[in-house]
Amino acid sequence: MNKEIDTYGGSLNCQLLHKHQHTKARVVKLTTPHGDFITPVFMPVGTRAGVNNMMPRELVEAGSQIILGGNTYHMLCAPGMDVIEQAGGMHPFMGWRGPMLTDSGGFQVFSLSKNKEICTIDEEGAHFTLPGTKRLIHMTPEMSLATQKIIGADIIMAFDQCTPDSSSREEVQRIMARTHRWLKQSIDYHRHHPNSRYGAAQALFGIVQGGAFEDLRCESADFVASMNTDGIAIGGETVGFDMPATVKIIQWIRDYLPENKPRYTMGVGMSPQDLLDVVAEGIDMFDCVAPTRNARHGALYCGEIVTDGHWLRFASMYENHRLQIKKAVFADDLAPIMASCACYTCQHYSRASLHHLFKQKSPVFTALASIHNVHIMHDVCAKMRELILAS
Repeated sequence: MNKEIDTYGGSLNCQLLHKHQHTKARVVKLTTPHGDFITPVFMPVGTRAGVNNMMPRELVEAGSQIILGGNTYHMLCAPGMDVIEQAGGMHPFMGWRGPMLTDSGGFQVFSLSKNKEICTIDEEGAHFTLPGTKRLIHMTPEMSLATQKIIGADIIMAFDQCTPDSSSREEVQRIMARTHRWLKQSIDYHRHHPNSRYGAAQALFGIVQGGAFEDLRCESADFVASMNTDGIAIGGETVGFDMPATVKIIQWIRDYLPENKPRYTMGVGMSPQDLLDVVAEGIDMFDCVAPTRNARHGALYCGEIVTDGHWLRFASMYENHRLQIKKAVFADDLAPIMASCACYTCQHYSRASLHHLFKQKSPVFTALASIHNVHIMHDVCAKMRELILAS
């Protein structure tokens, strides 16, 4: 099954390759100015212009096709847009040559606004005080888009406000209306400036909000889909943190999501199973800081990708699908983290050696652990692609 898809931006050629016969899962090929990638796809996160503990070459060897590189808010804080622009954009600045997505800074509106001395929100945008300085930034949709043009990512996000789980229905409605208004402003700016500062076309995704309310989620999905952005993301504090609720939200809004656009759940990937769960519901793309964050703390994904009916499951004897390498039981365990894993770490290091390196607080450990965890996420995606294409 092949279907060419037109998007208004013209920068993200999209080809639907195959649908799974028994679930909503699908395989999509996306073409960007920095190359192609095939979904389902996990995006390692390089919040501060680098994926923690991994070099670009290691990311490629682990299976990375596309990364989330350079958080808009953090790049404004340091090193600043002047340096990034002089470098020619985020790709050369961080040494990554493949496709890249960046965010809008909207999540910081959610996280930093808990401290009113750092961030306040009004109808026009968010007011930030940059850490360690007295510099004030009023982040509007236009400023967010202008910053993302300098970052130069292949996929950029409309400015939004992430919905807290604790919000009342009335507050969720206000946040949703604000996000929809900001989406219109983002689209208008993008139509007038469709390319990055370096001349490459950029794809713009809108973001669905609506909290935990089915009717509001459907209303938001309907609105975002009507705006004809290049892709649609699903946001909010719930998404990725509460997986049963995340799956329910996808099911609520799936019929509103155009088949001819990529679908992105923001912040999904705490566990390999999370990827399996959202892809079965029709999601194509996802990102999360958890694989490298877990790695730094000695939590290593360990299990097997097994057939479960018509789909797959990540079967593990360990809580949350990860072993804790600091435990004494691994001190003399000469087996790899996972016998079936083809990553560099599992091919060259035992649990005992990793236990030792962790106890020594060796930087080598964090690199080896990150390589393994990121590889597992990509391997899960590869197994899903194989299953979908074979169905």
